[in-house]
Amino acid sequence: MREFSIQSRQVLLESRTPPRPALIRVKEGKIEGVLEKLVNDPTFDLGDNLLMPGIVETHAHINEPGRTEWEGFETATKAAAAGGITTIVDMPLNSIPPTTSIDSLRKKNQAASGKCFIDYGFWGGLVRDNLKELDPMVDAGVCGFKAFLIDSGVPEFAWVREAELRAGMEKLARLRVPLLAHAEVDLGPEDGPQDPRAYGHYLATRPPKWEVEAIRLLVRLCRETGCAVHIVHLSASDALCDIAAAKKEGLPVTVETCPHYLTFSAENIPEGATSFKCAPPIRGEKNREALWKGLEQGVIDLVVSDHSPCTPSLKRLDSGNFDQAWGGIAGLQFSLSVTWSEMNRRGIPLERIAAWMMERPAKLAGLENRKGKIAVGLDADLVEFDSRTEFQVAEGEVLHRHRLTPYLNRHLKGRVTRTWLRGELVFDRGNFPSAPLGKEI
Repeated sequence: MREFSIQSRQVLLESRTPPRPALIRVKEGKIEGVLEKLVNDPTFDLGDNLLMPGIVETHAHINEPGRTEWEGFETATKAAAAGGITTIVDMPLNSIPPTTSIDSLRKKNQAASGKCFIDYGFWGGLVRDNLKELDPMVDAGVCGFKAFLIDSGVPEFAWVREAELRAGMEKLARLRVPLLAHAEVDLGPEDGPQDPRAYGHYLATRPPKWEVEAIRLLVRLCRETGCAVHIVHLSASDALCDIAAAKKEGLPVTVETCPHYLTFSAENIPEGATSFKCAPPIRGEKNREALWKGLEQGVIDLVVSDHSPCTPSLKRLDSGNFDQAWGGIAGLQFSLSVTWSEMNRRGIPLERIAAWMMERPAKLAGLENRKGKIAVGLDADLVEFDSRTEFQVAEGEVLHRHRLTPYLNRHLKGRVTRTWLRGELVFDRGNFPSAPLGKEI
């Protein structure tokens, strides 16, 4: 639709201001005007349903090419559109090849072309011996680079040691793109249950000190090199003091956490329930509440899904063996509803979600001049969200390639009704356009 208007009595315009009545004029895929009054004959009238910016999802493993049987661009971006996500930035692993060279970036782009229902971009990977690849990958449009400080779980994506990390960060500082770091270092397990079906057994194999020490190393290297550092999927609340100190010092350090860390707790994960396995692990109830406090206080900057699916067989559902199961949670489609459900339960106002899931992720990926807000000149990426509706996640509505998710049968609040991408409907009450409309950002 080339030109239209859309209004609601609840429009989310700023992250610190409650939703208010407004009319949005859209032309040629851009927001042409924002009027804080309603009219009698808009193209779309959402009534009391919330109109919000499209979510910018900066942490998802789509796995195509090479492991498309785990997830692919078509299924992932359909699920994303149904969850109010209009832009996704794909992680450089677990595809084969990983996105660690200009040639592998081209292959990734070819795999995505013509399959995506939302806009998309790519993170590159910082691994051993690929420094020469960073410049051409930035020139080709990658948003930044992901590195592991520990075994990544896949052999084709090598983790980096301190010297390699420092050299990479020095180069990324010159290129003015962020380092995204999986912040764990292997310091050995703690004592715990010996039964591999017990979640406490898995939890003891990756204690909080792994994250704390990794983050201290990253903060030190950030100070030395001036490289912007983004800590992905923070799980251990023990690290919040170090992060707060780094921010107070003025270092360019940002942090994300994920809906599963904000929702689940170790105490309530059943024996053998390997659908909950992720790395770093879901920790205890007190830890979860401390993460919420860190998020509300601004120590944690944003919330992303860390969608990391695999085939059901790799989750070892038959044995329930946490040692052998793949570590990753599928939750892309439900990240908005899950996060809002927990916010609502805690009395956190809905407008806070704009910073956590839209504005700050857009800034992290260098997209703040196009995505993440309802503002004149930005892409008309818009979402109708019925924040009052409650529903139970049914297997039949899961749009990921596989329907295995710890959110199955969970009672949630808030459902996406429609999603517009650059002014075009890409999700409409269960329906999708006949052809994918997503473009590379």
